[in-house]
Amino acid sequence: MTPVTYAIIGATAVVAIIIGYMIRKYLAEGKLKNAETLATDMLNTASKDAEAKKREAVLEAKEEVHSMRQELDREMKSRRGELAQQEKRLVQKEENLDKKQGGIEKKEEKIQRRMDEIDNIRRKTDEAHDKQIVELERISSLSFEEARTMLLQNVEDEIRHETAMMIKEIEMQAKMDADKKARNIITLAIQRCAADHVAETTVSVVNLPNDEMKGRIIGREGRNIRAMETLTGIDLIIDDTPEAVVLSGFDPVRREIARLTLEKLIADGRIHPGRIEEMYEKAKKEVEEGIREEGEQATFDTGVTGIHPELIRLLGRLKYRTSYGQNVLKHSIEVALVASNMALELGADPQLAKRAGLLHDIGKAVDHEIEGTHVDIGVDLARKYKESPEVIHCIAAHHGDTEPQTVEAFLVQAADSISAARPGARRETLETYIKRLKKLEEIAEANDGVEKSFAIQAGREVRIMVKPEKIDDAGSVQLSRKIVKQIESEMDYPGQIKVVVIRETRAVDYAK
Repeated sequence: MTPVTYAIIGATAVVAIIIGYMIRKYLAEGKLKNAETLATDMLNTASKDAEAKKREAVLEAKEEVHSMRQELDREMKSRRGELAQQEKRLVQKEENLDKKQGGIEKKEEKIQRRMDEIDNIRRKTDEAHDKQIVELERISSLSFEEARTMLLQNVEDEIRHETAMMIKEIEMQAKMDADKKARNIITLAIQRCAADHVAETTVSVVNLPNDEMKGRIIGREGRNIRAMETLTGIDLIIDDTPEAVVLSGFDPVRREIARLTLEKLIADGRIHPGRIEEMYEKAKKEVEEGIREEGEQATFDTGVTGIHPELIRLLGRLKYRTSYGQNVLKHSIEVALVASNMALELGADPQLAKRAGLLHDIGKAVDHEIEGTHVDIGVDLARKYKESPEVIHCIAAHHGDTEPQTVEAFLVQAADSISAARPGARRETLETYIKRLKKLEEIAEANDGVEKSFAIQAGREVRIMVKPEKIDDAGSVQLSRKIVKQIESEMDYPGQIKVVVIRETRAVDYAK
């Protein structure tokens, strides 16, 4: 292509660019004008709408204010009506109060007139009363105070007499009811208990196969029998009784060990000091085991648990202890069961009564080894092995040495007496029993100043009534000591006897 052609093309392009620019500028100016026109129209329309909404809001506000004003007017009218009604009611109340006040004033005036009349009547009555008193004093020759004292005394005497009669009737009725109830309870308790009684003595008899065995038991120059007695502490009595040896001793456990030892020696046939010692040890172990089993069986039979092992062992020793021929272990079991049954009937603690009943004679297991009464020993043992204070108190009070303070203590005391007094329980004859009681009373009544004596507690206690005009308090102490010495020197008795001297002054009168 020629330069001219290039020049034409270039010029044409420039023209085209200029024409395009002009066209775009024209179009832009047209759009701008249209946009300004549209914006102006929109502003006008918005202004018109705003004015219209403003007018509507103003109208709505005016309508709401008008409505609120009408509501307030109605409420004010209603309040004014209520106030008017309240004011009317208050006025009516004031009028009613004025009327009532007037009525009250009239009543007060009427009451005052009545009070004046009553005062006049009272004054006249007092004057008449004074005149009557003066006249009565003149007629009776007694002053008012003297007459009143006499009248009160008569009334008091009459009331006391009637009260005493009523108390006596109540006491008699209560005693009858109590006796009946007590008999029923005791009968039921005895029926529920069926304890056995075993009568034993202080000697044991061992049968021999032949009389030649006696010589072997004695041994050369008596060495066998001496060894036997030294080991066991029991006396062997070998006399003319055919085919029998008597073992005598106060300790029942030692006597039982000696019996088993002798039986083992007889069965073995070899009797010499060495063999005696060997058999003694075996018998001792058997007896100790048997004692423990008997104690455990006693606690099992009564249902008493938690007893110290040493107390269980002492319970087992009671199997070999007797009181008037009554086995003490069987007696303790019976007392536990009877006391428990009575406690159930009376609403007391049956477990406490049962435990105390089982342990009440525990001191008898060692009373031949320790100085003191079986009651004191039993209390010390129970305290040593951590028994409860209630059980200790029952043990201390079961013979009346300590005054019973609990229902269970009374029940154990009663059960002990019941068990001892049951027919066949003890082998002591009636004649011996009565003779001992009479002897106690005779010793007491032989002293000057004694009015009457009573042997109680199966001969364990004697109560002596003295004449207060002959024996004073200091003399009572001397008399008790004197009677104790007389009993100790003139009588044979088991355990101990309590001597109680009672001195009292009584005022006695009779209604004619």
